[in-house]
Amino acid sequence: MQTHSRAKEAVRNFHVPLPESIYHELKAESEQSQRSANALAREAIEQWLEARRRDRLDQAIREYVDAMAGSGADLDPDLEAASLEIIGHDE
Repeated sequence: MQTHSRAKEAVRNFHVPLPESIYHELKAESEQSQRSANALAREAIEQWLEARRRDRLDQAIREYVDAMAGSGADLDPDLEAASLEIIGHDE
């Protein structure tokens, strides 16, 4: 989460209509945790955005690995064989 590094950023309001059930759950969590509903919502959005960034990076890595498989950028066969030998797997 990047809350501290964003402390000096400009703040913008964003209106999010919520279904009644989610609104009540958020308010109840706010009261129980003694944190504002805005802070809880902001944290949830930040965590979701971070998860999306990680998902996109994972996907980019998978695409790169698939594209490079068998090419000169692929793992050196001797190094791969040595690593498998070290961890006890036979090819």
